[in-house]
Amino acid sequence: MTMASAAVNFVKGFWFPFTSFTYVRRHPSLYPFIVVPFLINVATFCLVIYFGFDFYRDLVLSRLPHGEAWYWLILNYLLLLLAIVVVLVLVFFTFAAVGSLLASPFNDVLSERTELLICGKASEDSFSLGSLLRDARLAMVNEVKKIALFLAGMVALLLLHLLPVLGSMLYPMLSVAWTSFFLVIEYTGYVFVRKKFAFAAQRQIIFRHLPLMAGFGLGLFCILTIPFLQFFCIPLGVVGAVRLLADANELGGAGDLVT
Repeated sequence: MTMASAAVNFVKGFWFPFTSFTYVRRHPSLYPFIVVPFLINVATFCLVIYFGFDFYRDLVLSRLPHGEAWYWLILNYLLLLLAIVVVLVLVFFTFAAVGSLLASPFNDVLSERTELLICGKASEDSFSLGSLLRDARLAMVNEVKKIALFLAGMVALLLLHLLPVLGSMLYPMLSVAWTSFFLVIEYTGYVFVRKKFAFAAQRQIIFRHLPLMAGFGLGLFCILTIPFLQFFCIPLGVVGAVRLLADANELGGAGDLVT
């Protein structure tokens, strides 16, 4: 693959989460399967913000050093800024992880229904409303495993701060890359789990279409960072992942992809 075609695929993948807005709008049959994840997102975000800043007020502000000298004032402001950044990062990742965990059973159904629209058929062991309650435990167990993998990667990246200067420069870029890669695994995973594909097969498909997948993950990351739009990240990620795999000819069928 040439650099030019890789760049085109990257940009194409980046816009898949955003164009999924139009796709959902044109397919009202998906609305019932989006309402619950959306409400879960809103409730999770509100709770995380509330408890996050409650923790910040009670445990952080009360422990900041105080003094009359000018250097205590500067130190106080620096620690205050650091505390705000830490709380915001915790809010961001807790919101993404907890929201995906709670919504995972509903995401399976949304993924299956989207594939049904695109290909005219779904996998033989597809989810239905009846299987939603039956398989909720399995879906949440899979979600916990993925979140554990993500957190392990983030902890490993924190070790970069042991490298003077270079580590602090690399950490922001690598943490965004790792988060974007996790989002690709997260949302394409609903398709692969439903088809009973092993993680090795999912990994092979992701790397076979790496520029497309990398753009998709970065697009989802951007949605997560945009206020209010982040509430739609979960359904857009689920729908976008199915459309992305169909575009890459990895669903075994073609159909109503863009319209």
